[in-house]
Amino acid sequence: MPVDTAPEQAAPEQAAPEQAALEQRFQDEIDRDGRIEPRDWMPEGYRRTLIRQIAQHAHSEIIGMQPEGNWITRAPSLRRKSILVAKVQDEAGHGLYLYSAAETLGVDREELLDLLHRGRQKYSTIFNYPTTSWADVAAIGWLVDGAAIMNQVPLTRCSYGPYARAMIRVCKEESFHQRQGFEAMTVLAGGTPAQQQMAQQALDRWWWPALMMFGPSDTESPNSAQSMAWGIKRFSNDELRQRFVDATVPQAQHLGLTVPDPDLRFDGEHWVSGEIDWSEFFTVMRGDGPCNRERMTARVAAHEDGAWVREAAQAYAAKHAVITAAA
Repeated sequence: MPVDTAPEQAAPEQAAPEQAALEQRFQDEIDRDGRIEPRDWMPEGYRRTLIRQIAQHAHSEIIGMQPEGNWITRAPSLRRKSILVAKVQDEAGHGLYLYSAAETLGVDREELLDLLHRGRQKYSTIFNYPTTSWADVAAIGWLVDGAAIMNQVPLTRCSYGPYARAMIRVCKEESFHQRQGFEAMTVLAGGTPAQQQMAQQALDRWWWPALMMFGPSDTESPNSAQSMAWGIKRFSNDELRQRFVDATVPQAQHLGLTVPDPDLRFDGEHWVSGEIDWSEFFTVMRGDGPCNRERMTARVAAHEDGAWVREAAQAYAAKHAVITAAA
């Protein structure tokens, strides 16, 4: 007769103090700026918040391969092509790091991908815009990766250890991508009148979507306050957006380009931008952006086409496990 080895449930009057002690230990670790590891006790809300954020981050990395990958065969030189291939490959690697970090929270990678493919999980709205010229690829490197760095560097101090450690390598590579993008924009801005026009038009297209990458103002963001209390986020959306504007406006001026914001002004300390059209952000987030359907169709097709690779890898791993066990 099988023996039930499950631990006895504590009586309600015992469970409450134990739960309170666990919660206090967790909060003490957060307050001392420590790290929560996968085997540590954590509130269910903390776990769910991390899964949502890390999954969205991972999805953004793999969807983000598409706008630039579209230009691999059309890059203006072999040098530019090799740089772009390496960058797109890096983004795939970032997705793998992040899915691995999410799996430490007890969620399956296939489950996350299924949620993405069914529209139940989101990715960054920035990747639902088209890349209509080579200058757009440069602008993505300069602006989109620049905004990503502002968002992601604080995540290297995230309270969840696996996520923080994954972000260290991601940020090093994203920093390189941003420098590549700025260098490409420098060449265009210093080129022929046609190239200068391409650079300006790309800045016009990507400036506002880049500002939207930081998310709505914290007064309208349902997750920011709790994420900051838990040490997942270190700075508010508005603080990070302001840092990006302060860093990027002088770069645009150096390039001889005009930021497409007639209300932009310098108040003596910061560059103050005009009002963001958040209706566009929410339209794209709902799935009605310029490329939402195109991006998801390509993602699902790639996943289905790669099924044989995953099956082969699983078969090899199973065979190798049998050989290892028999040795």
